[in-house]
Amino acid sequence: MVNSEEIIQEKNLSKEFLDSVVIRFAGDSGDGMQLTGGQFTNASAVAGNDLSTFPDFPAEIRAPVGTTFGVSSFQIHFGQKKILTAGDELDVLVAMNPAALMVEKSSLKKGGLIILDTGSFSDRNIKRAGFETNPLDDDSLEGFSLLKIDISALTMECVKEFGLGKKDSLRCKNFWTLGLVYWMYARSRKETTEWLQKKFSKLPDLAQANIAALNAGHAFGETAEISGDVAKYNVPPAKVESGVYRNISGAEALAWGLVTGAQKCNLNIFFGSYPITPASPLLHILSNLKSLSVTTFQAEDEIAAICSAIGASYAGSLGITSSSGPGIALKGEAIGLAISTELPLIIVNSQRAGPSTGLPTKTEQSDLYQAVYGRNADAPLVVIASRSPGHCFEVSIEAVRLAVKFMTPVMLLTDGYLSNSSEPWLIPDANKIKEFPVNHATESNGFHPFLRNKETLARNWAIPGTPGLEHRIGGIEKSYDSGHISYDSDNHQKMTDARINKIKGISKYIPLQEFEEGNENDDIVVVGWGSTYGPINRAVSKLRDDGVSVAQIHITYISPFPQNLGEILSKFKNILVPEMNAGQLVNILRSEYLVPAEGFNKVEGKPFKISEIEDAIKAKLKG
Repeated sequence: MVNSEEIIQEKNLSKEFLDSVVIRFAGDSGDGMQLTGGQFTNASAVAGNDLSTFPDFPAEIRAPVGTTFGVSSFQIHFGQKKILTAGDELDVLVAMNPAALMVEKSSLKKGGLIILDTGSFSDRNIKRAGFETNPLDDDSLEGFSLLKIDISALTMECVKEFGLGKKDSLRCKNFWTLGLVYWMYARSRKETTEWLQKKFSKLPDLAQANIAALNAGHAFGETAEISGDVAKYNVPPAKVESGVYRNISGAEALAWGLVTGAQKCNLNIFFGSYPITPASPLLHILSNLKSLSVTTFQAEDEIAAICSAIGASYAGSLGITSSSGPGIALKGEAIGLAISTELPLIIVNSQRAGPSTGLPTKTEQSDLYQAVYGRNADAPLVVIASRSPGHCFEVSIEAVRLAVKFMTPVMLLTDGYLSNSSEPWLIPDANKIKEFPVNHATESNGFHPFLRNKETLARNWAIPGTPGLEHRIGGIEKSYDSGHISYDSDNHQKMTDARINKIKGISKYIPLQEFEEGNENDDIVVVGWGSTYGPINRAVSKLRDDGVSVAQIHITYISPFPQNLGEILSKFKNILVPEMNAGQLVNILRSEYLVPAEGFNKVEGKPFKISEIEDAIKAKLKG
């Protein structure tokens, strides 16, 4: 718990109140920027702020020190209002070396603050970063507020009593910087101190050194004569629904949602996966949940991973696999096998920028075609998409429900941004989440593996070894009436139609499409899916406040679409579809509903800015 008197004292010392702030910590991949950002995120959550984060990783495992290729950053947008994006422009940039300054300065708003570690600005590092002259001495940073501190030297001075070498001493400078930023925004150091003591419980000197650096940075803010442009600020707590909250990343929400879904249908989880960025965190998290009937298997390749999950589903468990675009491509034939055998299977696709290896640590939405169409023959499956880190929990449960109710693979689309970013999450009451228990076939009278439920068209699910329910399934076409291998042309037509109609019929069992903002009487509707929700919603809300007649629809169910989606879209002459791809959902909507949808596309490996979508809406209306 935070000491309330400490918070009151901190607030009373604050010079200025701010509605929200965007900070990015940036440095070399060995400078601990993700850890620093994570601790600032926790401190902001404890302070009661709403927030959204954007961790940004280099693609290289260990790029040469001081190069732009090795810059790692963590952006956090926190405030007293509802926060749905990591922020358009930076209010503060913490640059631990010249390379970080080179890469990130273009994101800083005019007049924004740059905190620099001058100790890292050696001639060698300046040249490595691509500067022709020292930016601390020329006029290239005019228009920004600068706080130039030799953080490296000050850190080494405050930790020298712990007997660390130079390398280990400099590793503490991220906590010195964190202490300074804590002072600026009235954050409590207590939780970070306790975290360090626990993290380095077996290395007490290292724990104390980092704590000393944290306190020294905070003391510097209190005692140094810093420029008037740099002061102590207070960002008041946000007004949120009462309850118990915690920070949650998209990967964590996915894992917990899958486990909750499996518990609600009384199945054990088998998770077969192969490591790939940015999907790997899901494997890491689930591997620690063995006590919740979760079995994880790190396979030798993507094909083995999905085939093991299919085998687990055949045996009566809930088979789950995950990957990113390149891995999903490798899984393609096995996904077709799961469709042919009509087994429940969850396929989590954490999208990244492609094609091929592309930009493996950058986000994109370019696997939609792959999800909806990317298999041989007519092979439909369910496709749903999460919109925010917390929403990943709900969508995961829904993926499980649809998979087991309709005996079908479900592809759950997330992306690198959602997987790694975090937000405050109101912990739900698990007892209020509806159960949907699975009833495996037990009666042998009249049984065959493709005997279907007349309403859902889902086939029987019998566990191998059940007396009287011996059967076989596989990739070769089966008889509709017996489940035996069949090469009959009329039967193939009937089986193909049945699989297609089963997926189409799911539209009767999912919610109708609703408006996020506005209604069918507005002049333009902005249609999105996935992680574009935040910037679209903020842009539409702002324009509506300014009197612009604009509505928002955000689609979670992509295959099949909600039953009323076509009717809603048919009422609009102006439809704008922002996507982090070259135009995929927009083409699907045009094809499905023959509506005049127009794409607004971005493939820079970064999320949309609110301002970009605002400008696109205005341009569309003006046109």
